[in-house]
Formats: sequence, structure tokens, C-alpha cells
Amino acid sequence: MAKYSEEFKIKLVTEYLYGNLGYKSLAKKYNMGSETSIIEWVKVYNSQGMDGLKRRQTREMYPVQFKLDTIQFVLKTGASFLETAVQFNLNNPSLIRRWMKEFKEQGVEGLEPKLKGRPSMSKKSNKPKKKKEIRLTREEELERENELLRLENAYLKKLRAFRENPNAFHEKHKQS
Repeated sequence: MAKYSEEFKIKLVTEYLYGNLGYKSLAKKYNMGSETSIIEWVKVYNSQGMDGLKRRQTREMYPVQFKLDTIQFVLKTGASFLETAVQFNLNNPSLIRRWMKEFKEQGVEGLEPKLKGRPSMSKKSNKPKKKKEIRLTREEELERENELLRLENAYLKKLRAFRENPNAFHEKHKQS
């Protein structure tokens, strides 16, 4: 839930624009911590109108290129997050701050949309998952091949013994 309602924001903006109180006195009058929010609301109202003050019902997914453009605008012009938000018709300057932080920490990959929530509990597929191939050294490859040849040799010996005398296998493994 939002800290301030749309009606409250509109009331403060209109009172600032059509009244004779400044940012600080309005913040004091309505027991707000600082006047920063009122400054943001007035700038957004001047650029976007009433729509800028309304809380968006759905979360908008911005493309990576749009995020990069806003970050480059901030870096090239030295504009504040609020000025950039006004320039790009965003009603939340902290969004740009978060994009900047992710870009500095992770690069362009940090700006890509992330999946939210738990994965769905779909039926497990019958396809076996691909195992990651582990690169072995030449010596390890030879040891692996040697082990496989030993197993194959043991299997063939048992097969030959079974063919020669099938009853011996049954007597040996008979339950008492």
C-alpha cells in the first residue's frame, strides 16, 4: 500500500500551485518528514498532469534498451533522478536509482527482467535432464576408459560362463 493516497497528493499539489505556501511550510502543515516528496509531486504534475500522481495498477515491464537510455541520460547530462523521471515520463525516480545500482553491480544483465515467485508445479517431464559436461584431463580420460574396459571384460566372462553351464548359475543363486 502506498504511503500517501492519490487524493492527498493532488490536494498538496493544488495547494502549492494555487496557494501561497511553500514546500517547507506545506510539509510542516501536514506533518511530513521533508518537502522532497512534495517537490517530486509538483514536478511530475507539471510534466504529466494528474496521471503522474496516480498509482499504477499494474507493474510495467520496461525493456532493457529503455533502461539503458535512461541511465545514459543521467550519466551524460548529470541530471537528477527526478529530472530524468520527468524526461522519460516515469512517476517514480527511485526506479532509476535502482536501475543505476543494478547496472553498476551486474552490468547489462542486471537490467534484464527477473522471474518472480515460485516456479509452477508442472508435471515432471520424462526427458532426462542434460548433465553438464565435465572436462577431464587426459590421465582421467584414460583411467575412465580403463575402468569401462574392465567392466566390459568382467561382463563378457560371466556371459561366457553362463552359456557354458546355465544350471551352475541357478544352483549358485538358489534360495534355501
